[in-house]
Amino acid sequence: MRLWMVFIWLAVSAAALPGGEQPLSRIAIEKATLAVAVDGAAHVRASPLVLGLKGETSEWVEVEFFHPNPSDDNWIGVFSPANFSDAICEPENVRQQPPVLCTAPIKYQFAKFKNDGYNRSGKGSLKLQLINQREDFSFALFSGGLLEPKLIAVSNKVRFANPKAPVYPRLAQGKSWNEMTITWTSGYNIKEAVPFIEWGAKVGPRFLSPAGTLTFDRNSMCGAPARTVGWRHPGYIHTSFLKDLWPDSLYTYRLGHMLPNGTHIWSKSYSFKASPYPGQDSLQQIVIFGDMGKAEADGSNEFNDFQPGSLNTTNQIIRDLENIDMVVHIGDICYANGYLSQWDQFTAQIEPIASAVPYMIGSGNHERDWPGTGSFYGNLDSGGECGVPAQTVFYTPAENRAKFWYATDYGMFRFCIANTEEDWRPGTEQYKFIEQCLSSVDRQKQPWLIFLAHRVLGYSSCTYYETEGTFEEPMGREALQELWQKHKVDLAFYGHVHNYERTCPVYQSQCVVDASDHYSGPFKATTHVVVGGAGASIADSEFTTSNIQWSHFRDFDFGFVKLTAFNHSSLLFEYKKSRDGNVYDHFTISRDYRDVLACSIDNCPRTTLAS
Repeated sequence: MRLWMVFIWLAVSAAALPGGEQPLSRIAIEKATLAVAVDGAAHVRASPLVLGLKGETSEWVEVEFFHPNPSDDNWIGVFSPANFSDAICEPENVRQQPPVLCTAPIKYQFAKFKNDGYNRSGKGSLKLQLINQREDFSFALFSGGLLEPKLIAVSNKVRFANPKAPVYPRLAQGKSWNEMTITWTSGYNIKEAVPFIEWGAKVGPRFLSPAGTLTFDRNSMCGAPARTVGWRHPGYIHTSFLKDLWPDSLYTYRLGHMLPNGTHIWSKSYSFKASPYPGQDSLQQIVIFGDMGKAEADGSNEFNDFQPGSLNTTNQIIRDLENIDMVVHIGDICYANGYLSQWDQFTAQIEPIASAVPYMIGSGNHERDWPGTGSFYGNLDSGGECGVPAQTVFYTPAENRAKFWYATDYGMFRFCIANTEEDWRPGTEQYKFIEQCLSSVDRQKQPWLIFLAHRVLGYSSCTYYETEGTFEEPMGREALQELWQKHKVDLAFYGHVHNYERTCPVYQSQCVVDASDHYSGPFKATTHVVVGGAGASIADSEFTTSNIQWSHFRDFDFGFVKLTAFNHSSLLFEYKKSRDGNVYDHFTISRDYRDVLACSIDNCPRTTLAS
């Protein structure tokens, strides 16, 4: 019993790896008090009043403000819906006075930001970027800092011309190789408008495909802040399934909603390339990373203090998008942590990527974990979301989307995506899935077998894991390394630790082959890669100073990995930094089918002398 309690402690501790703070959580909005000046001198004004007149889903707003008694702790909060002060909570005790605000802002910025003379004049202005989030906006001036906010003034309302318009399409592989799914967000429920996709080959007839609609409410959340100050209605999530696609063909599409009067509401047009036929010998390029999060281009939410690399990673992928076929984001998606507005912010940030190539996700601790909800780790990392927004906002070809483990094939690749927030040990449902995913691949068609998970189930020399004495998630590789070795997994990727690290081909903590920039011949062991530095803070993910035999290349910076399969026998691995897109680590694998059939340590099939 004591050993089990020790494990529980380790598990909960491991989940608390630093670097996952949500900036909005710094605001004690429920403690806000009303402090409007009697003379009404303080004011906030925003312009333009109407955004998106030409169908734009993102626009810049200028906010001008004045405070007769300015100070360093004054700040501007962006609220949506605009009438946030109308949502008055019931006081928790008799000492609480109105307004007791129930709603956190969707972003904030200090009044002195780029306003050097604010403390003298009380006058300032900010240029803030807004995205279409289905509701109108207002801007509020607060004093008292983030911990004791005092509401001084509220601006006029600003709105998008069509706030309910379909926005932010996200592509994902379907359950078959020739199926593409398109998920998007709108303000239309199924009684208001019928969602669909108009699509077709670039040259050819157009088709209409219906879409299903999902949403969730406050009661679907498991705790605060998702059920309290972080709650914001997520809108309606629509998914359409485009079937019987021709391999490698270019398709165009647009999102549509038909109103009861027959009027059609359209998005702009997008395009994508269908997946190659399974096993097809062609150039195929996949980007992999974890822990990216989101950041505000206008500097809001203390931009330089949290997730400073996420925009750089996003922008580097956009710049290289013509040379990318699919993206895999292995957990810790946007770090909303119970502040639901951030899911819109994230899908807007990645729209140029996700609208053009499949954007496949895995589940991380900041999506799923919450006490008493069945997650493997009973911590508070999801902010009360307990997996609901992630599994609704994004589509995955999982048999059970709540489980979040699934297999997906792309040409010569087989990806087995595990969920470390659910039990993976032998005898569990997930272990059976992993075994099935690895064992069922036809290596003649798909020679490149990739395992992915959020937490480090393999190897990491991060100081955090070193203090546990494991250099991994407890019971990670102990449970799975026999499967990786038996089924000859080429590469295993992990996030959670916000840095980059590559091992030698390693089995049972020993280098089976010395690390190199080129591997050839029969499979010997799996190479493990931590690629959790896509954007979230790297401040607390230092490496151990100990000499770790299996650790080959480390980088304490923001970055991501790109895999390029040239054919069935040649694979290129590149680690790129987000700040410049240059390659800082790489290796190639050269291996033909006979090499895959060959056996190595602990993966030789049984033989008999019978003739």
